[in-house]
Amino acid sequence: MNEIVKSVISAVVKINTADGSGSGFYSKTYGLVVTNYHVVAGSRRVAIETQDESKYVADVVLVNPMTDVAFLKPKDIPDTIPDVKFLSSVNLQDMDKVSVLGFPYGMPFTVTEGIISRAKQQLNGRTYIQTDAAINPGNSGGPLVSASSGEIVGLATSKFAEADNMGFALPIDEVLNELESYEKNPNSGFAVKCPSCDTALYEKMEHCSNCGSKLNQEELFAELKPSPIAVFVEEVFKDLNIDPVIARKGPDFWEFYQGSALVRYFIFKTNYLFATSPLVKLPKKNLKELYEYILSAPAKPYSLGINEGLIYISYRVHLSDISSHIRETIQKDLSHLALKADEMDNYLVDTYGCEWTETSKNRR
Repeated sequence: MNEIVKSVISAVVKINTADGSGSGFYSKTYGLVVTNYHVVAGSRRVAIETQDESKYVADVVLVNPMTDVAFLKPKDIPDTIPDVKFLSSVNLQDMDKVSVLGFPYGMPFTVTEGIISRAKQQLNGRTYIQTDAAINPGNSGGPLVSASSGEIVGLATSKFAEADNMGFALPIDEVLNELESYEKNPNSGFAVKCPSCDTALYEKMEHCSNCGSKLNQEELFAELKPSPIAVFVEEVFKDLNIDPVIARKGPDFWEFYQGSALVRYFIFKTNYLFATSPLVKLPKKNLKELYEYILSAPAKPYSLGINEGLIYISYRVHLSDISSHIRETIQKDLSHLALKADEMDNYLVDTYGCEWTETSKNRR
């Protein structure tokens, strides 16, 4: 990887919402995370995940659907993240080498390299930077970085679904205009830019208060409502003292750490709610004693099982049960599984010589 580009990496973050995930970058100068509007559309609070996989809540403070830009105000983000630098698109030339930084398909951090195919490409009435560096779902909102200077030149925005080696980024000049405008008039809530006059609107209205243009209120101010299942599951996080925003990883899917254990809640085959945690790796010896322990069902109502060399603790209920008389019992079982996972991974390592998984916090 280009050593110059490496300087930007720690500022690149993953953005997790109840609807999916995307990428973004943190600007220390402005105290904001920059991403695409479509990454956070419908959300008012999201989780940002830094390179060390720590998660922080961020408020969505401004969105501009026309430019596909959004700004997030993070809480308690580490001060150690270095500031990023920007390079105006007027300095770009066709064939310049660039890199796209982000989290394609929600996977771990990835860098793809390429060239600028066209520095000023017209598309749908706007000017974009066209590149052959791979831009996939999940890269949206991540930075396009100059390989020669390590400066951010664009914001990855889209890729034609039926075209290979063709990605697009919004020139950073447009993002900087938005940042400077926001810095002059920061808001403590949520604002939407008017599609006609670019005025920041702070409440739902039928017509823009500045230019009078009729607004599509339902689209501009849309806010995702949690499903009944999400409401049920996220009540569990109160017992664990976890903000559910931190745990959201997509539709009806949650992932978080309880102590050293990685815990997941998710819907399986539309009928079941699963809770599971990969505890430890199988040891190289003492397998007989370990198997006897697992078969003794020591963690009821939870099950211990082995898959591809990992020991899991799991719990499953039918979705119909969450609206029955055992609703509260299920919620207690879900929260206790997280606590049990944090307890059992240590026990299995200390007692049977099991090894920590790659996902365990004790491995790091």
